[in-house]
Amino acid sequence: MLQVKVLRLDRDLPLPRYAHPGDAGLDLFASSSQTLAPGQRALIPTGIALALPEGYAGFVQPRSGRALNEGLSVVNTPGLIDSHYRGEIKVIAINLDAEKTIVIAYGEKLAQLVVQRVEHCALEEVESLAPTTRGEDGFGSTGA
Repeated sequence: MLQVKVLRLDRDLPLPRYAHPGDAGLDLFASSSQTLAPGQRALIPTGIALALPEGYAGFVQPRSGRALNEGLSVVNTPGLIDSHYRGEIKVIAINLDAEKTIVIAYGEKLAQLVVQRVEHCALEEVESLAPTTRGEDGFGSTGA
C-alpha cells in the first residue's frame, strides 16, 4: 500500500479516509462552513496538506451523492494536486442548482481525493499522425 505523509492543519477534523474497503476516493472534510447561493463558487479548505510521492498525483472530485442531491460540484474537476505541492488542499466548490442554496457545514464530507500514479511523457514533434478509423471526428462521433 502506498504511504502518503499528511499534515493535519485542523486538529478537530478527522483525517481523510475511505468510507468502505475498496473505495477509490478518500473523503475530504470541510474546514470551514460555507453557504453557496445558486451558481456561486467558493474556495473551501480541508485542513490537511499532503506530501505525495513523485510519480503520483491527487485528483479532487465531487462526491456523487451531494452532486445528485444538491448540485454540489467541483469547478475544476478533477482538481489536480501535484506531488511537489505542500500547501493546504482546498476545494473550489460550486452550487450548480438553479434555485436552492447549499449549506456546507464545518466537518462535513465535501469532496473526495483519488491518488493515482501518473506517467511523464516526452513529446515528439512530427509532420503528421498515423491514420485511424475515427480520424479527427470529435465529440459524439461514435454515437450516443
